[in-house]
Amino acid sequence: MLARLLQGVVAFVLLLAAGGAAWAWQQGSPGWAVGWAVFVLGFHAWVMALEFTFLRLAHGADPTPKATPAQLLRAWGHEALTAPQVFGWRQPFFSRAEPDFLPADAPGRRGVLLVHGFVCNRGLWTPWLARLRAQGTPFIAVNLEPVFGSIDDYIPLIDAAVARLEAATGQAPVAVAHSMGGLALRAWWAADGRDDRLHHAITLGSPHHGTWLARFAMTRNARQMQQLSRWLQTLAPRETAARRARFTCFYSHCDNIVFPPATATLPGAHNRHVAGHAHVHLASHEGWWAELQQRLRP
Repeated sequence: MLARLLQGVVAFVLLLAAGGAAWAWQQGSPGWAVGWAVFVLGFHAWVMALEFTFLRLAHGADPTPKATPAQLLRAWGHEALTAPQVFGWRQPFFSRAEPDFLPADAPGRRGVLLVHGFVCNRGLWTPWLARLRAQGTPFIAVNLEPVFGSIDDYIPLIDAAVARLEAATGQAPVAVAHSMGGLALRAWWAADGRDDRLHHAITLGSPHHGTWLARFAMTRNARQMQQLSRWLQTLAPRETAARRARFTCFYSHCDNIVFPPATATLPGAHNRHVAGHAHVHLASHEGWWAELQQRLRP
């Protein structure tokens, strides 16, 4: 569903850029034609600039070191380049380029569950799925649908994926979750109630305590990510200290979606700060891959 939606957005943006530029060119204004195309194709970068401004202003008393202007500028540049690759290429057109991998020799190998975040699909993980396949690691990457439903709606999807990995490998998998995917994973684990269903969980920029930006939310799952939301307040008491110890949470002071930064940490978890990485770009950080390899070892 999301892939088709993003395909429509990509088509609209390209038509808008090309149509406006062609009209300006016909009017004898090549400069305006180029300017219009650049403005439309780069509009997302200016929206991100506003997000980074909010991030800077909302830092407050957060214990995470405050990002410098230079770090924010570099993070903005990386995110402006990364986002079109993810939302304009991988997710709309190649979300199924790397199908789930449960090989015949999966028994005895620990598998990996990958859970994407808000307004994303499994295409987010495409480069990493290829690497997992190359090293023979069984994996399942889910698509969380309905796209704008409740986070609780994703519990059966995650449960089915975990069960498939358990059946194929005979072992509890390691889960990697980006953004809202970390909350979906926690909601599933709380509903299941058994701490040993996952060997370990790695979250990347997940709004464990909500995010300041969600105050502008319009969809149900985005409202659940508001700071101090009722949904988040009912989730935390259902988690044990032993389960929290099975989490490694990567977070950044340059995350333009989940901020203040410490909202992406969990008490009792292994919290790892990544300097200078924005929200989507955080999923490309090699640090979580190294952590995953460590957790996959016998």
